[in-house]
Amino acid sequence: MTSKIFMDLLNSLGLLGLFLILGTFLRAKIKFFQTTFIPASVIGGFLLLILGPICLNVIKIPEEWLKIFSLIPGVLIVPIVASVPLGLKSSSEKKSMKNILPLAFIGIAIAMLQFGFGFSAQYIFPNYDFYKTFGWELGIGFVGGHGTAGLLGNMLQSANLDFWEIAQGVATTTATFGLVGGILIGMLLINIASRKNFTAILKKPGDIPESFKIGFVKDIENQPKLGRETTLTSSVDTLAFHAAIIFGVCLISSQLQNLIKEYKIPILDKISIWAYAMIIMFIVWKLFNKFKIDFLIDSNTKSRISGSLTEFAVTAAIASLPIKAVFSYLVPILFIVVVGFIVTTLFLFYMCKFFIKDYWFEHMIATFGMATGVFLTGILLLRICDPDFKSPVLANYSLSYTITSVVYFVFLNVILTLLLTKGLFFGMSFTFIVGILFTIAAIISSKILLKDK
Repeated sequence: MTSKIFMDLLNSLGLLGLFLILGTFLRAKIKFFQTTFIPASVIGGFLLLILGPICLNVIKIPEEWLKIFSLIPGVLIVPIVASVPLGLKSSSEKKSMKNILPLAFIGIAIAMLQFGFGFSAQYIFPNYDFYKTFGWELGIGFVGGHGTAGLLGNMLQSANLDFWEIAQGVATTTATFGLVGGILIGMLLINIASRKNFTAILKKPGDIPESFKIGFVKDIENQPKLGRETTLTSSVDTLAFHAAIIFGVCLISSQLQNLIKEYKIPILDKISIWAYAMIIMFIVWKLFNKFKIDFLIDSNTKSRISGSLTEFAVTAAIASLPIKAVFSYLVPILFIVVVGFIVTTLFLFYMCKFFIKDYWFEHMIATFGMATGVFLTGILLLRICDPDFKSPVLANYSLSYTITSVVYFVFLNVILTLLLTKGLFFGMSFTFIVGILFTIAAIISSKILLKDK
């Protein structure tokens, strides 16, 4: 390993950073980006893709840098996923759990159904030369988002599958369609719901705050806080302390995976590194609680670290999009995206209307944002329905999302193993069955927990 490798990494990250800043500037200035709430990382990534050698070749980017761009999402997703269990707060209030569990089961169910309908494209378009996992990208891009596209690339690359770059590109594409379309459709649903009196608080859609559109708060006094400083800089910086835990767990996970592969332990040697990282982080967080040092962890600070890594991962994933290969699957991609929007909208509308008793539309629109974009998309749509967050929906949505995301990640390895060992039909059938089972679980939990409401 030479210093050139490190300089290439530094320079490539620098280029990503410049386009991330440029994306931030364009988001603040261009109305279309503000109206559609497209993140700066997506704007900057597409701009770098268009100007780079993959499209117009205006910017001469060395081949080594492009290779780093394609690898960055799969690498950064490991600490991003590893950080999920750190700082998790468990809700002991029975009243809260009554609202959270049905919503979490609904979220898991729609993720599994998206996988199933995505896989169906291989049967709908038999003349295409699909790779083994095509269609999985619907659930990866919609519920998972741009960051999870890197996770898909990591999983396929770890399994020595040569189509990982194409799959990562397709997932990035579905994530982009999901993010933009989810916001536009979500706003349309809010307007319809307010006229039909489905909304509990909103009677007439109001103006969205300027800060939500441009992407920052100008008033220093009203700017949100980054997090608690749980350690003093005389000892160690708080961000460095949290990052050290996250990256330390990644190292342990990597060594554990290498050990398992060396001894060729069945089943365990097929599990991706990020799955081990998540399990180990659960243990680490349990130890923090056991020894009563959980005060050292601030979930906001942890989220800022994983959020920063996600911004660079998303920019890199889009900038390295293998556009020619992705365009060869354009028709099937459009098919699964359209089906995804239809199924997601109808399923969430029906399930929340009949099985979420309080603020059903607000719960539905937040979950819809998550199921087509990212967690913050759900908050954005909820913010329009509940401007001051007076309802308990934000808390319920946040906790249900935590449950959904953990279960979602657990199933990813299972689904990939089934696809590679049992084939498409078995993998697709499994996702549909699991989706149906979680739908039933949502109905039963609603009947039991919300019977008095």
